Amino acid sequence: MTSKIINYEELFKQSIERLKHEGRYRIFNDLERKAGSFPMAKSHITGKTVTIWCSNDYLGMGQHPKVISAMSEAIGRFGAGAGGTRNISGTHHTIVMLEETLAKLHQKESSLVMTSGYVTNEAALSTLCSILPNCIIFSDAYNHASMIHGMKSSKAEKHIFRHNDVAHLEELLKAADPNRPKVIAFESVYSMDGDISPIKEICDLADKYNALTYLDEVHAVGMYGEHGAGIAEREGLMHRLSIIQGTLGKAFGIMGGYIAGSNNIIDMIRSYASGFIFTTSIPPALAAGANASINHLMESDEERKRQHYNVKILKGMMKKAGIPVMPTDSHILPVLVANPVLCKKASDMLLNQFDIYVQPINYPTVPRGTERLRITPTPNHTHEMMFELTRALVWVFERLGIKPDMESLVKAA
Repeated sequence: MTSKIINYEELFKQSIERLKHEGRYRIFNDLERKAGSFPMAKSHITGKTVTIWCSNDYLGMGQHPKVISAMSEAIGRFGAGAGGTRNISGTHHTIVMLEETLAKLHQKESSLVMTSGYVTNEAALSTLCSILPNCIIFSDAYNHASMIHGMKSSKAEKHIFRHNDVAHLEELLKAADPNRPKVIAFESVYSMDGDISPIKEICDLADKYNALTYLDEVHAVGMYGEHGAGIAEREGLMHRLSIIQGTLGKAFGIMGGYIAGSNNIIDMIRSYASGFIFTTSIPPALAAGANASINHLMESDEERKRQHYNVKILKGMMKKAGIPVMPTDSHILPVLVANPVLCKKASDMLLNQFDIYVQPINYPTVPRGTERLRITPTPNHTHEMMFELTRALVWVFERLGIKPDMESLVKAA
């Protein structure tokens, strides 16, 4: 029997063409951020200076003088790399100091730093839910892909509760065997809708049904609370959460992820999590920069106040102009387009006609039919920039025939 020759390159090409046909093919804008001028950057696609409106560097800390100085000093003292995994090469002292700061920030006994928020969620949840015998996971329907992959890797039984639906969560908890270990995994700020979870009510259920809580504060750390520890700090609930997970790569402006919890929980994950044990640690410069950023934001509320003020102003401008901003109580302003092709066209027109960069958000990041432009104002955006963005959105939406669809807005919310 003659075997068929498989054209692998053609299969790869076909998979890409499917994405393009569906309007889901992603093009990354080649940007050159300039220190001291954020949110401005040079686009190597258009050759022009553009205004960035979709960065997760929510407070501009990636270019803060204290952060740059700390990183420069660390490279001069310790060199560029980490030397390998912490298991083999040891832990450089800058990470030790960073972990002490993170534990203090979240008022926990210990913390553990990993290479990214994604790796942290995957490693921590897969380890936690596999170590607990016969564990059941209760996961919010809108949880991030990293959390989902971590839970799947654990092979633990999983139940999904409707997004932020405490009544549905209790139904599932009530039906479960009371003698089995349980973990409730959820986020504080959901990055694509910008809504906030009912942390207190979920903690109440965790107490009632003897469950651990795992809270992803990735889009909230640095942004909320007296010291920037997140929504749980703002609500006075950090002490009620078993594990708090966060990132160094968004409001703190650097790179890396972490968890904070009790000594036993952190030591268990440190000792068992493959995603931590077998991965090179973040280098000293990143740890030093993150530590400087966190310490600054623990003391300074100025960046948060200006950012929240800008969100309020821009939201008001866009609503007044008829831009379909989805309801949100956070710093994230999703503008509903509800069509992948039009979403990409709107993004391209904003870039080419107005030198405004807003990346389109399509499936699988968001459900089909809820495609959007995700706008994140920072303290560095001026009133004039906000007015120009609003004017540009009106111009683009009129030419593409995008109108506020109240029914879709309600469904998306």
